[in-house]
Amino acid sequence: MTTDPSSTVSAAVPTPGQVPDKPVLEGLEKKWAAQWAQDKTYAFQRPTCDDWANPASRVAARAQVFSIDTPPPTVSGSLHVGHVFSYTHTDTIARYQRMTGKQVFYPMGWDDNGLPTERRVQNYYGVRCDPSIAYDPDFTPPAKPDPKKQVPISRRNFIELCHELTQVDEKVFEDLWRTLGLSVDWDTLYATISDESQRTAQLAFLKNLERGEAYLSEAPTMWDVTFQTAVAQAELEARDYPGAYHRIGFDLASTEGLDAELFANGKVWIETTRPELLPSVCALIAHPDDERYQPLFGKTVTSPVFGVEIPVLAHAAAEKDKGAGIAMCCTFGDLTDVIWWRELQLPMRTIINRDGRLQAETPEWLVNTAFYAEQMATKTTFTARKNIVEKLAETGDMDGEPKPTQRMANFYEKGDKPLEIVSTRQWYITNGGRDEDLKKVLLERGEQLAWTPEHMKHRYSNWVNGLNGDWLVSRQRFFGVPFPVWYKLDGEGEPMTDEPIVADAASLPVDPASQCPPGFDESQRGVPGGFIADPDVMDTWATSSLSPQIVCGWERDEELFNLTFPMDMAPQAHDIIRTWLFSRVVRSQLEHGELPWKRATISGFVTDPDRKKMSKSKGNVVVPTEILDKFGADAVRWRAAMARPGMDSPFDETQMKVGRRLAMKVLNASKFVLGMSGDGKGEITNALDLAMLASLAQVVTTATESFERFDYTGALEATEAFFWGFCDDYLETVKERAYGAQGDEAAASAQAALRLALDVMLRLFAPFLPFVTEEVWSWFAEGSVHQAAWPTVDELPEGGQPELLDELATVLIALRGAKSEAKVSMKTEIERAQFCGQQSAIEGLQAAEGDLRAVGRITGEVLWVKNDGPTTVAVELGEPAVKQPKS
Repeated sequence: MTTDPSSTVSAAVPTPGQVPDKPVLEGLEKKWAAQWAQDKTYAFQRPTCDDWANPASRVAARAQVFSIDTPPPTVSGSLHVGHVFSYTHTDTIARYQRMTGKQVFYPMGWDDNGLPTERRVQNYYGVRCDPSIAYDPDFTPPAKPDPKKQVPISRRNFIELCHELTQVDEKVFEDLWRTLGLSVDWDTLYATISDESQRTAQLAFLKNLERGEAYLSEAPTMWDVTFQTAVAQAELEARDYPGAYHRIGFDLASTEGLDAELFANGKVWIETTRPELLPSVCALIAHPDDERYQPLFGKTVTSPVFGVEIPVLAHAAAEKDKGAGIAMCCTFGDLTDVIWWRELQLPMRTIINRDGRLQAETPEWLVNTAFYAEQMATKTTFTARKNIVEKLAETGDMDGEPKPTQRMANFYEKGDKPLEIVSTRQWYITNGGRDEDLKKVLLERGEQLAWTPEHMKHRYSNWVNGLNGDWLVSRQRFFGVPFPVWYKLDGEGEPMTDEPIVADAASLPVDPASQCPPGFDESQRGVPGGFIADPDVMDTWATSSLSPQIVCGWERDEELFNLTFPMDMAPQAHDIIRTWLFSRVVRSQLEHGELPWKRATISGFVTDPDRKKMSKSKGNVVVPTEILDKFGADAVRWRAAMARPGMDSPFDETQMKVGRRLAMKVLNASKFVLGMSGDGKGEITNALDLAMLASLAQVVTTATESFERFDYTGALEATEAFFWGFCDDYLETVKERAYGAQGDEAAASAQAALRLALDVMLRLFAPFLPFVTEEVWSWFAEGSVHQAAWPTVDELPEGGQPELLDELATVLIALRGAKSEAKVSMKTEIERAQFCGQQSAIEGLQAAEGDLRAVGRITGEVLWVKNDGPTTVAVELGEPAVKQPKS
């Protein structure tokens, strides 16, 4: 599905030596993106291995590759400037590694399955999925979709629309990434819903199942009533939610020997924000050390309205100082209820259905059933709460009025309503939440993994230590990877879930909803003695947790897998350490017994100027295409690379202007250098030229060391600081000499130094400013700068004194400052100049006297004074230069 950008070429690629009269930034993105695609500049080339059976040969071949587990963006969403920044960070590393001689395996993927895509399809086409409806091969979506009146369609029709829309979205994303200049190999593009991704996900699941790492279980499940799906621990989001405390009394059989004030009216008073769960209460719980309630432990009370006898029990998770200090345990109001239910072996009394309404059937454990049947059955939790509160006030079982409060409630990260906890049968994969040995291993993996920045590993370890259950991987959705499982139906048509029929690995990928298990035919689907398909799909993380296996060719391409796995780098944002990063570590540990990569690089958020995270709901999102169109990709990439690894960065559009100024300066300064440097093949002998190149050698060392630490910002800062000094000081100082003012030998030295410095600086800038550096490179060199070698200090001559360049900057500031203070033109001549400073500084500057006279317009006497102080300059100015009128 990749596009051919060659049709977007805006100008012909110049031949070496062809420098435009007026270089411009506009159009460089289209021009070079098309050329890179045509030349396959970023294609991954597999290194050869003489003998795959030889471990040393395999290691040698693997050492030639740098592989990146690129985050597959969710195409049903929208990209914002935060995506642009984080993907640029990865791209700078990829470009650097490529220039060091590595074959960079840099695939791009699309995360296009799951709930976000379904929601977008529903709203875009005005449809909803109804699996009971038959497939319509001629179905056409409504001409005028109405999201509020969605047309029900078959599961197959719905999935077809999902595929159709994701292809549109993927095209938009790809165009943006090409414009930004990501150096991914588009021939390695993958999608998490593709046949190959489904095969990998299903195969890994079958292996998990075979080893006992995947299992089916009936258990309390966090449930989103809006989206009708289970939610995993990693997808929870705690939010403030308005509620009210209700003080409700449970009747005591006897108050003898009890505190009359505490147990007023012969009741145990509890405080709850969920009175609608009163029919499901199975115990009252207090802390074992709470002296107020110790006399009640082992006794029973009776629930108001419903007359159910309830035990009073002790558990350490009860909070003595919260509310009344005693709470009702319902199945289930929150996660604490789950703990109490499990550890105290309480009965299961669920009353809330998956649609968020109370069950229609009156619970068999209720003694008094009339009120439930008439006022609570089939009601929403909101209506049921209103009705029971009115009833409790009427019977005198509620003390006073409800007291408003803000409570923390669990939400699905994409949902709008608090989650309920219902009992469902779901698929789980072990992740250390219930296995201390596995948890210990996963914590060790976090220590073994290299982190950039280092402190991010604590987020990983905190998450692993806080796990309280295994990974719930099944979802009650439609557009996802189906579980490769069927169930036999007994004589009454009930599924025999304890005897699943699994697909054969050779048959993958399979869709059990439309394919039959071995030994059955379609006529047996859904009938007693026949079979049914597992109705669920895998959580989207269950597929993306296998991104290293998908892209590296696990169980598909052994050679590629050996060359790329474990991968070298896993870039991502810090908010999904608990989900994407951790889940990949889990799957790799279970399947391979090792980490899936060597290093995790964590990017921060891009915030608005007030340091608030950008989000659609806040209306502070910056659309990437707008800033790319306005400032150009190189300017945006420069700003992105100035955001340090792991650090949140406030977005300010004016900063893009600085990046654009830099990109434009690279064009103009390069044109200037190429115009004065001839072929640049002379011998470099001048002390100032050697000093400049020695300073540049220091920059090469700093930039290289920074990149080796995955500190792209440090590399950019060192390069940019040198470049501006090069332009403002060195270039201005030597230009007359380069044009021959001091003779051919002196000119040849300057010209060679200029050409060499430009060559090195372009390569240093290439990872950050790919378009402008490629443009300039094409003016004088063959091939692509992005396939050129990363510069080394060995390319630069020895013997230079970099301190001389600093001294030059000092005296130029003084010379320019003197004229500025006198408010005269920079062209004003200096009749006398005295330079004072330490011996080494004075001798170096004295050797560059010819250049200093030219840049400072010093026409008279120059004095050189050696002392022990810092370098100073004193000047006597001549008459200000008179501007001649135009003729």
